[in-house]
Amino acid sequence: MLFAEVVATSSAVAATRSRLTKVDALAGLLRRAEGRPEVETVVAFLAGAPRQGRIGAGWRTLVGLETAPSTAASLTVAQVDQALDAVSRTNGKGSAGRRTELLGALFAAATVAEQRFLLHLLTGELRQGALEGVMLDAIAAAGGVPGEAVRRAFMLSGRLPATAAAALSGGVEALAGFGLELGRPVRPMLASPAESLTEALTELGSCSVEYKLDGARIQVHKDGDDVRVWTRTLREITGSVPELVQLVRALPCRSVVLDGETLALKDDGRPRPFQETQSRFGATRELELLLHPYFFDCLHLDGTDLIDAPLRERNAALRTAVGDLVIPGVLEPTAEQADAVLSGALDAGHEGVVVKALDTTYQAGRRGRAWQKVKPVHTLDLVVLAAEWGHGRRTGYLSNLHLGARDPDGGLPVMVGKTFKGLTDELLAWQTSEFPKHEDHRTDWVVYLKPELVVEIALDGVQASTRYPGGVALRFARVVRYRPDKEPADADPIDTVRALLPKVDLG
Repeated sequence: MLFAEVVATSSAVAATRSRLTKVDALAGLLRRAEGRPEVETVVAFLAGAPRQGRIGAGWRTLVGLETAPSTAASLTVAQVDQALDAVSRTNGKGSAGRRTELLGALFAAATVAEQRFLLHLLTGELRQGALEGVMLDAIAAAGGVPGEAVRRAFMLSGRLPATAAAALSGGVEALAGFGLELGRPVRPMLASPAESLTEALTELGSCSVEYKLDGARIQVHKDGDDVRVWTRTLREITGSVPELVQLVRALPCRSVVLDGETLALKDDGRPRPFQETQSRFGATRELELLLHPYFFDCLHLDGTDLIDAPLRERNAALRTAVGDLVIPGVLEPTAEQADAVLSGALDAGHEGVVVKALDTTYQAGRRGRAWQKVKPVHTLDLVVLAAEWGHGRRTGYLSNLHLGARDPDGGLPVMVGKTFKGLTDELLAWQTSEFPKHEDHRTDWVVYLKPELVVEIALDGVQASTRYPGGVALRFARVVRYRPDKEPADADPIDTVRALLPKVDLG
């Protein structure tokens, strides 16, 4: 398959905001790739993540190539993949020069459009709208298989190219072959916001209520003495958290997969600031700040997969596996007991509670209504689009933030408001030094950023607005904290923001 076909499809996807049109374009290309060995590479390219991952060549190397483009499209997908393989395998003395030489040859064989695509692909800036959700729909359409089967296979495997290859070659039967595997993390199940504790209890019926900790999500796999730990974005941090590894290795089970949170605690047992917990995920020597784990789900125990078992069964396995490391909470509480759990969580310095239906399975990677979070202050995870230079005492600092919600159809984030509230002197200094690293362009007063940073925003609600393209604006928004543990794909979608609009009483 010609590389130009991938580039043309990417351009077609970028040129439309219609989800159906994006899916049709992607599915058409996948059908043409069906049965060919490069189908996984095609999917990886379109999703903006080459098979090789980081190839060892930075932005300066790539933009400094200055290679004249080819006038004819002759590169194949396989040739591009092979060239990237060669670059990624190059190391040792003189490797920088050799990588530049290999990339120069690749770019010289590429047309102008292909060069542009390669530059964006290799610098992580390919944002043509082929996000996971859109690509999963396209894989289902191309393979003629149910979307749910594709999503399940992907959430269990974490590998979009492999999921596509299975759907196109073996259909539903091949997709069903993906299962939970020790040592391979699954996408975490997520909670949706609830209006109130009472409404969540009423909607879910038989449920559990447990603390929503002010910590960082972790997933832990134990296979004998081998213990591995991942973040919510599936980044492995095993080497940074030896105290967690030691605790899990000592658990009275041979194999287990656990979902939970970890956090650093003060001497009085209250949580330390989230940033202190998060800082440990990059540390390899500084262990004075110890992390404590709390687990709330068990997906596998001693040879038995539990991901398709109801929470009631998973919870029993969890208590068997982790003992007093289970998160505080109550099963099937009365209204009074649920209120007490919420009060206890808030008094202990945590965010609130999560209410979970006991008869539901673990929906890896999904944000459904089976888990609902209840917090006294409503927050949204939004993408930082830009920052304005401050005035007065904030002169010289990047201050007022432009905030965007995720477009679920794969487009750029949708702006929903601005805020400068909640920014401490420390955060102002951090923004001013960090934001230029993510700069896209600037004017005299505004630095516009690539959509890469996620910030948690507290708000009093939203209102209808013609000022912003999403038709809504945040009310009394203020910064809570930055979320380095989240990717822009984890930000709240514009639909969630619109759902906060006050209901109009037509009666």
